[in-house]
Amino acid sequence: MITIYYCYDAYCGWCYGFSPVIKQIAEEYKDRIFFEVLSGGMIISDQPKPIGAMAGYIRQAYKVVEERTGIKFGSDFLWHINNPDDSDWFPDSEKPAIALCVFKDYFPAKQVAFAADLQYALNYEGRDLCDDEAYRHLLEKYQLPADEFYASLHSEAYKEKAYYEFALCKQLQVTGFPAVLLQASESKFYLLARGFTEYSVLKQRIDAVLQEIAQSS
Repeated sequence: MITIYYCYDAYCGWCYGFSPVIKQIAEEYKDRIFFEVLSGGMIISDQPKPIGAMAGYIRQAYKVVEERTGIKFGSDFLWHINNPDDSDWFPDSEKPAIALCVFKDYFPAKQVAFAADLQYALNYEGRDLCDDEAYRHLLEKYQLPADEFYASLHSEAYKEKAYYEFALCKQLQVTGFPAVLLQASESKFYLLARGFTEYSVLKQRIDAVLQEIAQSS
């Protein structure tokens, strides 16, 4: 089966804006294409900085994302952006990336939906993705065993998987998020989207590539 790689980061606001598009695409092509979500490791540091370090940028950028994509950022998220000195957030991409790796082993076919759920949890509901409790409502939603999930979330094996994904995004020469690539063969990749892309445009590109693959086989 052909694979589409969706390279994203849980903390990427543009990926949040893109999530309805990629969810719709994944649903539409699920019988013909396997969708693999890769975490990009956008914010990785041995010493995470408080949200205040990026709040000024986000305060401007989120409005642009809303205007361009139609998505809404929630008041609970924006409270941290507007009151950074009172916030206890230290954004770090590692834990949500590990959570996604764990989830994939349970429901590989639902990874696009789960990635979108993580972004909604952060950007709309204002959950801190560096806090274990931020995932509990999703364990209930997908009926995942909490003890197993949390053991895996703190395991070295899944941490290695997450860092492998960060490296893979670099290897695929992804320099910004979101990015969508289609793998047609061992060595042949098509870049379908770099940055936010409308549904109709992405669909058109996928169909064109699928037609090209069909003609050359």
